[in-house]
Amino acid sequence: MKADLIKLQLNEGAQVSGLFIKPSNARAIFVFAHGAGAGMTHPFMEEVAQGLAKRRIATLRFNFPFMEMRGDKRWGRPDKAAVAQETVRAALTEAQKRGADLPLFAGGKSFGARMSSQMQAQEAFPGLRGLIFIGFPLHPAKKPSTARAEHLERITTPILFVQGARDALADLSLFEPVCAAAHAATLHVVEEADHSFHVPARLGRKDSEVIAEICEVVAKWVDNLEVLSIGAELE
Repeated sequence: MKADLIKLQLNEGAQVSGLFIKPSNARAIFVFAHGAGAGMTHPFMEEVAQGLAKRRIATLRFNFPFMEMRGDKRWGRPDKAAVAQETVRAALTEAQKRGADLPLFAGGKSFGARMSSQMQAQEAFPGLRGLIFIGFPLHPAKKPSTARAEHLERITTPILFVQGARDALADLSLFEPVCAAAHAATLHVVEEADHSFHVPARLGRKDSEVIAEICEVVAKWVDNLEVLSIGAELE
């Protein structure tokens, strides 16, 4: 499905690029933030967005300011947290305009997941139905810690964590208790997957099959959450 190229307005007149995909029968919209090493057009981001579109979930991808191009060069290192969080909020505001009454979700891959979680912990975005984190970076590689998860206890929005079992940035022995302590959190582990959701060649499993699993998990979680929400409204 073809994505529409859009521009997001930030403070002081700054802009970043975005890609919006909305199936005609969309049932939810997901603001999907990229990681620190690759922007919104990375094949992983594209394949997940297309996979979700097939499952009737619209997506709004966007570049953080550091990933935008000046001439033939990126700006540089990842943005400071305040700038990244502002960008997530701008994307959510745009998604609300474009998604009409669709249930709104936020999150992303790695750095994008972390910035989205910090944004929600700092000040909850109005109307946000849930958070979807794909490869949440719990700690730097070979430096196991849960310090990056301390803000999660301030989030009351339901959370879906999709993590690779071999993710060097998220030791499962540390991640599982973090997930259990978070409010309304669900953890799905992709067996043998690393932080990029690649699996060993010996398993004979293609990246496309892993991405299909991720998209199916996200779609089912959104479905279940919406069923619960409708039930609560009827009570």
